[in-house]
Amino acid sequence: MTDQPPHKAEGLARRKAWFFSSGDRPGLSALFAGREARQRFLTYWVKDNLWNAAHLLGHYSLKLLPMDVVSNLGGWLGRFAIPRFHKVAVHRARATIRTLRPDLSEAECEALVAENQRSQGRIMTEFSVVTRMIDHPERIRYEGLEIIEQAVRAGPTIIVGLHLGNWEIGPILLQKINVSPHTFYVPPTERAKAWIARRVRTKTGVQFLPPGFQGVRPALKVLQKGGVVNAFCDEGFRGVIRGPFFDRPPHMEGNIALIIRLARMTNATICPWYNIRTEGFRFEARALAPIRLPPEEKPGERFLEDMLHLNAAIEPVVRAHLDQWYFLDSSL
Repeated sequence: MTDQPPHKAEGLARRKAWFFSSGDRPGLSALFAGREARQRFLTYWVKDNLWNAAHLLGHYSLKLLPMDVVSNLGGWLGRFAIPRFHKVAVHRARATIRTLRPDLSEAECEALVAENQRSQGRIMTEFSVVTRMIDHPERIRYEGLEIIEQAVRAGPTIIVGLHLGNWEIGPILLQKINVSPHTFYVPPTERAKAWIARRVRTKTGVQFLPPGFQGVRPALKVLQKGGVVNAFCDEGFRGVIRGPFFDRPPHMEGNIALIIRLARMTNATICPWYNIRTEGFRFEARALAPIRLPPEEKPGERFLEDMLHLNAAIEPVVRAHLDQWYFLDSSL
């Protein structure tokens, strides 16, 4: 028997550095370098480009439609496509709901799954029209934006977002207080999607940090100069939920640990916030109380407590809005 707490900081597995790689771009010589190399060439330059053309056509076609039509079309597509073409993800979503909401009946569970599928579909199509929100502020109600503004004016700030509602509207709101955050960005695998995502997010005021471990040092430099970094600490990686913890032992394999480390190294204020969809293509955003980490006598001695503090701020919000949570279809 020991008197130690159930989750000791010393027992935490160290975070494994993840390095981003964009993959190879096969040259013409690959066409004559054997079967496997030729297949990579044809996939990259023929098959992938057909999909790239389809993604671009879809993106720009949706831009011709009214915002609400685009959003509603996405809701319909989510309900149509996800159950048919992403059956493993649907199975994971049901299992996650049963764990997090054991109080729900079977019918209530299925209703939550259906609403989450509509939400995911809406997010995909709304990407084509989200920048129109700049000219339609009446579609976004917000509360507590001054909390973030005060933190930014006072010193280095880490804005912590959640994958609820449509998180792409976040940078648009931050423009109201003249904040353009540097954000960690992992581009989609498909080249057209990556180009579209970068183009849209640049228009909303986002400044990009390199993905993976390559972005840590640049983020540190931004914060050391008193700047603003944006990160998400609710996340799924390869089909597994890494944050929030949801009553599981805390770990370092995720952005909760990264955010705490960055905040400790720069004395940054952590500002969690989120938005939820109220109806159609309309949202309500809310900033939570800022988190200022208390002093430490010894570096790292409060690391576990700091992670649990941040997790305690975001987990209840995610639990309350599972119908709009992007990572519901990942496993616990």
